[in-house]
Amino acid sequence: MLTVDGVCKAFGTTPVLRAVTFTVASGQIACLLGPSGCGKTTMLRIVAGLEQADEGAIHYGGQNLATVAVHRRGFGLMFQDFALFPHRNVAQNIAFGLRMQGLTPAVIERRVAEMLALVNLPGYGQRRVHELSGGEQQRVALARSLAPQPQLLMLDEPLGSLDRTLRAGLLSELRAILKQVELTTLYVTHDQQEAFAIADQVLIMSQGQIVQAGAPEAVYQQPANRFVAAFLGL
Repeated sequence: MLTVDGVCKAFGTTPVLRAVTFTVASGQIACLLGPSGCGKTTMLRIVAGLEQADEGAIHYGGQNLATVAVHRRGFGLMFQDFALFPHRNVAQNIAFGLRMQGLTPAVIERRVAEMLALVNLPGYGQRRVHELSGGEQQRVALARSLAPQPQLLMLDEPLGSLDRTLRAGLLSELRAILKQVELTTLYVTHDQQEAFAIADQVLIMSQGQIVQAGAPEAVYQQPANRFVAAFLGL
């Protein structure tokens, strides 16, 4: 479904991505995992269309995305800070993308209710953002990302601002939600436990390159080199 082929990117004279190549199958959760500065967020931004690659190509569903504008890609984005609108209630936050699609109020209301049920926050529509816990804000941000029914969802350290106990509790729930809606997902994190708990495919990055890719169990049991073994704490 998503194909990244030989993507290179440099900022000035500093190379950030070096011939990155990988594929993500339809409905699969793929996780870009690596230390800070390895290029994983830059890769995510290039797929989203927020940055342009210097070389290489990205295809989604067989279509080259080089000339497809960000707003026409039909992709969803969710970041670490959630980026919720503080002056709008929960329902209004979730409805934002739906209003941009020009849907009728009745359709928007029904879709918001569906999303609140999906993320286990039924009845929260009229609550204000500042009344929510960190975990509840994370769920609202996820609901807002899912509401427009994106073709691909991209998450950049979505649990990074939560404490470890809360993060662990939300991980299995997040995976279950993504699998329930059968959504192709590209997930970025530096946390090994997080990646192995949520991913179908782990893509380990180092210095702008993917150094190993595979199912979590295979990567853990057979690290490709010393860097991967050390990074995974083996």
